[in-house]
Amino acid sequence: MEARATKRFLRGSPRKMRLVIDQIRGKSASQAMAILQFSPKRAAMEAERVLRSAVANLSVKNDEMPFDNNDVLISEAFVNQGPTLKRIQPAPMGRAYRVRKRSNHLTIVVSSIDQNSEE
Repeated sequence: MEARATKRFLRGSPRKMRLVIDQIRGKSASQAMAILQFSPKRAAMEAERVLRSAVANLSVKNDEMPFDNNDVLISEAFVNQGPTLKRIQPAPMGRAYRVRKRSNHLTIVVSSIDQNSEE
């Protein structure tokens, strides 16, 4: 059984979020939460919230059989680019520099380990 959680329009570049997500892909939920909790990056805080939501979604789907976070595996985690806000910053000699404020969409899919061993 698997469940998914998505957070859209997160502020921050997708490149920075991918650095965090690459660390947790394929790990158990408890191990991934520990990694995210002690990561100094700002993107780790948002990734942890999405991971907790995905685990909660799995527990709601699978309410007849309780499970531990060690029994939950991150089967998929990916980051897509969101819309970019374009702003202008004043520059010397009457010029203007373009500032791109990027956003991203984060999706995490978790599955129970007993389901993975059957495949």
